[in-house]
Amino acid sequence: MPIRSFILFFLFQITSAQEFSFVGEVYYDKQPLEGVSVILKGSKLGTITNSKGQFKLYFTNLKNPRLIFSHIGYKPIEVKIKSNNLNLGTIILESDDRLDEVVVSGTLKPVSRLDSSIPVEVYARTFFKANPTASIFEALENINGIRPQLNCNVCNTGDIHINGQEGSYTMVLVDGLPIVSGLSTVYGLSGIPKSLIERVEVIKGPASTLYGSEAIGGVINLITRLPESTSKFSVDSFLSGWGEVNTDIGYKYNLTGNNSGILGINYFNYSNPIDNNQDGFTDLTLQDRISIFNKLTFGKKLSIASRFVYEDRWGGQMNWSSEYRGVDSLYGESIYTSRFEIFGKYEFNSKFSFSFSFNDHNHNSFYGLTPFNADQSIGFGQFIWNENMKRHDILFGVAYRYTYYDDDTTATFNELTTLNSPTNTQLPGVFIQDEIKLNSKNNLLLGFRYDYNSTHGNIFTPRINYKTTNQDKSAIFRLSLGSGYRVAKVFTEDHAALTGARDIVFLEDLDPERSWNINANFLKKLYIKQGAIIDFDISIFYTQFSNKIIPDYDTDPNKIIYTNLYGESINQGVSVNLNLLMQNGIRVNLGATYIDSFIDQNDLKKRPYLTEKFQGVWKLEKKWKSSNLSLDITGSVIGPLLLPTLGPLDPRASYSPAFHIINIQLTKSWNNIFETYCGVKNLLDFTPSAESIARSFDPFDNGVSFDVEGNALSTQNNPFALTFDPSYVYASNQGVRFFFGLRWKLN
Repeated sequence: MPIRSFILFFLFQITSAQEFSFVGEVYYDKQPLEGVSVILKGSKLGTITNSKGQFKLYFTNLKNPRLIFSHIGYKPIEVKIKSNNLNLGTIILESDDRLDEVVVSGTLKPVSRLDSSIPVEVYARTFFKANPTASIFEALENINGIRPQLNCNVCNTGDIHINGQEGSYTMVLVDGLPIVSGLSTVYGLSGIPKSLIERVEVIKGPASTLYGSEAIGGVINLITRLPESTSKFSVDSFLSGWGEVNTDIGYKYNLTGNNSGILGINYFNYSNPIDNNQDGFTDLTLQDRISIFNKLTFGKKLSIASRFVYEDRWGGQMNWSSEYRGVDSLYGESIYTSRFEIFGKYEFNSKFSFSFSFNDHNHNSFYGLTPFNADQSIGFGQFIWNENMKRHDILFGVAYRYTYYDDDTTATFNELTTLNSPTNTQLPGVFIQDEIKLNSKNNLLLGFRYDYNSTHGNIFTPRINYKTTNQDKSAIFRLSLGSGYRVAKVFTEDHAALTGARDIVFLEDLDPERSWNINANFLKKLYIKQGAIIDFDISIFYTQFSNKIIPDYDTDPNKIIYTNLYGESINQGVSVNLNLLMQNGIRVNLGATYIDSFIDQNDLKKRPYLTEKFQGVWKLEKKWKSSNLSLDITGSVIGPLLLPTLGPLDPRASYSPAFHIINIQLTKSWNNIFETYCGVKNLLDFTPSAESIARSFDPFDNGVSFDVEGNALSTQNNPFALTFDPSYVYASNQGVRFFFGLRWKLN
């Protein structure tokens, strides 16, 4: 009896537990994908595709079986299968906009982000849609380790900090070319429409070997869109509760043959003076700006782009108008900016190319009674030759940069002739790098650059990078060591030098700053059987500066004293990023950066102004495909910043409070053509102290008494010995506000 029962049980199991063999193939862009993970949801059963993208998977019948397909650099998909369908056919994967992009910033040639020996962070334009802004300057606030820093309470100009380093150490490129520098470091960033950007690539750490001066702290490369990747016609416009209006218009047109072009127009206007903190000054600078961008591509060899920007901005006392420009009746800071750019690239063949750019920047401004007029022209040309020889990938380049600069300050004043003397700086350079493929898992990159500055002479910048990875590239370790340099231009980089509130003093001719940096980066990707992908990376950075130029606000509260540092300056820390992509339409991005930055001079350590100890960013995205709805919540937290106070009697806090900015947006898509979005910015309604501007009621210091050396005296009407000072700033005065916008495109 037991034997008979066992036989019957065994026969029942054979007939009831059917085994199925499912086959199929996985493709992307008409190409088979090798190494794609194929996992039976809710089990440990799975396989991977072969070199032809094919797979075969065996399993017994299950209720409602589902297969999850995932691969590095692609969005995972879930497929429901039926027992009577043994051939699943072709499965198409979509490229993910965050995992395996093609980047150019690290090595000046296209390469997969995972294959790059240089750690490059990439942010597609979809990333910035989560928090709509009027310019790329504001949009960067949601990137870990990057902080847009306002430098003036009145005119709201600013720069971009990377890992706590001042904006003058950040090189901003457009299509890999040094378009934004000098005067436009302070003012030009606001004129770059976000709608023209295809993606943003970020390198943290010196990149002077490839890009020369100003790339001492990092590079932000804005890659503009190509005509073939844009819609025929598009409009993106939004309105905020403060009265800000921003409109982007794009139009693609065809020329003869394979030639085409894209025209982009951005218009931004804010003309609604608001004084919520009741200090008598505008909380937000009024602006009227137009930017016109045109890009032409002639086949695959030549692309030429041009941009014109005109901006009229002013901030000041609430009843100020242009008739008070430069007079002492009412205080205002008025800036007229006119800028033209042209840049492009010609590829002789797949190995040899020439890039060029030219920009002309005219700046006409008044800071109260202080005029500042400046003209700057920069011409740039660069030949690049790339050759692969067995295990060596060699890149050789020759570059030349010419800068003309003229203003009405001491920067171009010749004391010997007592005449204005514009500067003409020539900067020829040559660089070479060799990326050596040691084996299938290890790469070594060696680079060296030589520049000759017509003012400062010979400058050498080497670098070395090492990368190792596992077989499927799910774990990557990169180690970088490099040198950087920067030739300082105080009046074009430091807004505090222009406000007129303090006198500028140079104790010596400023030598170029130098730095040495070491950076270790580890990237790990994890696949969860339910179909989620976790993208985790951590970086440890250390930078030591020599000849660092430090603005001294403390020795004399009425002066900014510039000199090279006779000591050392250290910037070090750790940065962590975590990205989670789930099958249910949820994406989470988390980032945190700890920064330890200090100046060591005469055995005294001091923290630099406006440098945070901690910065964090986060982004939560949820999509409902059935209703074409998406929810985006973005946030940033900034630790306390050391602020420039006016001497020991100044009652304003020496440090800013830690503050958190949260934004929320709901987007509805209609037939993939029309899109509406609305939301709230600065949900927690954080604003700086109402007393940020010292003596805002007396902007011309009419009620201030000074001693014979020009120092403010403590009097009955001025007990804290203050003077008018708008440089005490760390965040926008804009509180909570609503916004509404729409997007429309015609393909």
